[in-house]
Amino acid sequence: MSDLRIEQAAGTDETALRDWQTVHNTVIPTAPLTLDEVRERAGRNRLDVAYLDGELVGCATVRPPADGSPAATVIARILPGHRRRGLGTALYGHALAVARRFGAEDVDTCVLATNEDGLAFARARGFVETERYVLPGDTVPFVDLRLT
Repeated sequence: MSDLRIEQAAGTDETALRDWQTVHNTVIPTAPLTLDEVRERAGRNRLDVAYLDGELVGCATVRPPADGSPAATVIARILPGHRRRGLGTALYGHALAVARRFGAEDVDTCVLATNEDGLAFARARGFVETERYVLPGDTVPFVDLRLT
């Protein structure tokens, strides 16, 4: 693999936040986020962006364990044109390590039901479906999965 760089999308430079937004809104077109919503998420979650040879290829979210739960949520997204090259595996591994540093004992993820690549990726790593739900105003369900 060429030069994969993963960096946290936080701080005063909004380029990384905008890049995270771009990947999220491309992979999750049914629930696009505004930049203000991304900033709010960055205040409570760890958001990372991935670049291959300087080109934006993906993003990750780690929701730390909260409210007494031992579970963190780890989400890795790769832009469609960059899939099946090991980038998702590298980004997921990075995000999983972040979750473990946050003290996660269990790991959950969430995938849009129409994202067959994402569901296959999660299942291949040992995740099993725990719930499906549709956000208000949406028609495409999200699938929650837990690492077993």
